Amino acid sequence: MNISDVIKNEKVDFSGIESSYFLIGLISAFENRFQAMADKAMGEISWKQFFAVICINLCKESPTINELAEIMGSSHQNVKQILLKLEKKGFISFSQDEKDKRKQRIGLTEFCKEFCKKNDSESIRIMKNMFNGVSEEQLQATIKTLIQIEDNLKAISN
Repeated sequence: MNISDVIKNEKVDFSGIESSYFLIGLISAFENRFQAMADKAMGEISWKQFFAVICINLCKESPTINELAEIMGSSHQNVKQILLKLEKKGFISFSQDEKDKRKQRIGLTEFCKEFCKKNDSESIRIMKNMFNGVSEEQLQATIKTLIQIEDNLKAISN
């Protein structure tokens, strides 16, 4: 059952729910559905593990665990567990920081880079299908909205 089916379902009543509450629920339900689909598509690694790979790849230099946790929006402990699984599967390696020996840097292995190349066309196909009919304006508005909500969330937390 997809989100549209849930909204139309007679067993659930969304009338009277504030838009902001509905949006948070929608985001959570979407994340669960996307993660299940992505886990199935990736096969060898989970979506969360692949997201870590994507974030590492976006970094200008090999990140530390704390830097990666900040980028991913997750705790140090959760990211560490993801990384240990990726290391065990041969996707990442840890190395000592040259300037500060207490820090460990995270790098992608050649095995990981080959995995990404091998799965690139399937990822592109999935993304194109997923965003079919969604305009650049809609995407930019959604991005802007989510950034504003996150900024507000940070202000609440402080």
